[in-house]
Amino acid sequence: MRFLFITLISYLLLIISPHSYAKDPYIIGLDADLSAVAKDGGIAIQRGAQIAIEEINAQGGVLGRPLKLVSKDHRGNPARGKHNIKAFAATPNLIAILGGVHTPVVLQELDLINQYKIPFLIPWAAGTPIIDNGFEPNYVFRLSIRDEQAGSVLVKEAKAEGHQKVALLLEQTGWGRSNQDSIQKASLEQGINVTHVSWFNWRQKSMKNELARIKGSGATAIMLVANAPEGATIIREILKSPEFKALTVYSHWGIASGQFTDNFKPEELLTMNLSVLQTYSFITPTNPSLNKKVVRSYANKFDKDVTAESMISAPGVAHSYDLIHLLATAVELGNSVESANIQKSLENIKSFKGLVKEYKPPFSPANHDALMSHDYFMAKYNESGFLVPKTHAEK
Repeated sequence: MRFLFITLISYLLLIISPHSYAKDPYIIGLDADLSAVAKDGGIAIQRGAQIAIEEINAQGGVLGRPLKLVSKDHRGNPARGKHNIKAFAATPNLIAILGGVHTPVVLQELDLINQYKIPFLIPWAAGTPIIDNGFEPNYVFRLSIRDEQAGSVLVKEAKAEGHQKVALLLEQTGWGRSNQDSIQKASLEQGINVTHVSWFNWRQKSMKNELARIKGSGATAIMLVANAPEGATIIREILKSPEFKALTVYSHWGIASGQFTDNFKPEELLTMNLSVLQTYSFITPTNPSLNKKVVRSYANKFDKDVTAESMISAPGVAHSYDLIHLLATAVELGNSVESANIQKSLENIKSFKGLVKEYKPPFSPANHDALMSHDYFMAKYNESGFLVPKTHAEK
């Protein structure tokens, strides 16, 4: 009798709770580096998604069911990433996969995404071929930097600061090659001379030879495409050498995806000319009320001491937050969680007022990149070791 009474009470609580759910949640998979060289970026993506999911569930979920994030750590390894995609494809109630930082991993996963026809949402990896992948229909949607657009921003900044000769220092991956094309094309268009191209490998311990060749080529600035470990090696060797310290560095945002600043005292980074490509900063919001709400949620859920300035890998938080809301919007728009319907609905959202910007529209059948060059800016490390927009740092 007591068991029946408890069961009845539990049932009544379930049906009168304003946001209780009688059905299993819809699953969003996260496939990212959560423990290796780009874990700052991966964790930022995870946290932005969790904040968005919590908001959506508090408002009733999607189609009357809650969302749930399930995370798998690929550690920057393409083989692990492919294993994760296969595991997610076999997961009941999966509606989409959220990707991570590494372009090389995502590129290796595209065949599986096309095979399983799973909506694949990219909040960081910037390689141009991720979107221009040749698959039709294309299930990949990105809210991030697009390398084809990034080169023009880096080169424009260098030209504005008086550099006529630049060198490229690139990691030997698909991401590096994507940026070589972008930067060389932009340099040609803007009348900048690329004097040298150097390549390096992951976990390379010294960059002295590469830096010496760059300096010898007559370049006054470096276009850097690196993740945090190799980026730290390069910047450390520049700081140690009077010969190299005169070089200005314009970096893609890979160095901001890991513990790059742990390798330096904040004042060290202030002594050199280092700028980093970014898309969003919580200290210069485009939607102030939503920006404040997300910072407050982040503080309540993850780090009580966080500020708009100190948000680690801020673009990862902001991009994944908006992507999850766009996914929920697409599901409601199409009144379906079938992959083909989600894919079409993502292409047909007319407008969405998000955290990063107001999208008009975010995507279309011809364009699966939500951000373009006019959405990017250059940032610098401030005296506290945090990235801030250069326009803000110079005030």
